[in-house]
Amino acid sequence: MPDPFVTRSLDEIRFWSRIMKEHSFFLKLGFRCEDTQLIQEANQFYTVFEGIENKSHAYTVDTDPQTIRRFNEEVYVAASNIWAFKRKVLGLILQCKLPGGTNFPLLVDHVSREANYFRNRLSELNLGNLEPLPDAIIDENVFFLRIMADHAKFIGHLLDPSERQLVEQARSFSHDFDTLLFQAIDLDSMRPQSQTYPLLDQFLDENRVSVKSLRDFKKTARDLIDSCRIKSIIHPLLADHVFREAERFLFIIDAFDASLNKQKHS
Repeated sequence: MPDPFVTRSLDEIRFWSRIMKEHSFFLKLGFRCEDTQLIQEANQFYTVFEGIENKSHAYTVDTDPQTIRRFNEEVYVAASNIWAFKRKVLGLILQCKLPGGTNFPLLVDHVSREANYFRNRLSELNLGNLEPLPDAIIDENVFFLRIMADHAKFIGHLLDPSERQLVEQARSFSHDFDTLLFQAIDLDSMRPQSQTYPLLDQFLDENRVSVKSLRDFKKTARDLIDSCRIKSIIHPLLADHVFREAERFLFIIDAFDASLNKQKHS
């Protein structure tokens, strides 16, 4: 039987290394032509995470756990390095040292939060934290709800202003996910009283419905962009990128649901 630690580690690395690779590409697109050093660094990170992604697919669920533990440590270093790079870029933007670039400060902060999440997840796995606990359910939802709210904001700003209906839909999703985020933060402040199954079940159910709606909106936008049927400056890869992250959130919600049901009946 496959080792759960190996299975979970490879799943996290395969998903997030691709995300990190694509972040490098998106940041590069947003730099100015004269930002040659930053462009070179972004290209280097793209190569690093492409190598990690390829290496992760070379391993199988039957790989020795110690080998995967060392791999996690290696990837942790890479995730920490790209996090530092993203924070450096954010600092330059906020100090007005990159005027004319097209990387929104919120976008750079957003991708740095994802890098931090990735490296923390690797650390937790190596410490043996495989199963989500009630506390983790709220923490993960706070993280991903903010990610989803950010996505809606980015989509709204990157669509052409003449796409009024889609822009309005994106704004509506931004508002909805900001509201869900505040609800999650409120629930978080009620610990440990909030760690009851009925509350968490309802919490996950509400989030699932909203994430599915946003996921479907992203899929529609992605397909329209692919077929050149809407006006925007959204790169087709970015459209697919945010769609996959919504799918990931739904996967995590389902995993939490299964974990809660298992705890209820144990």
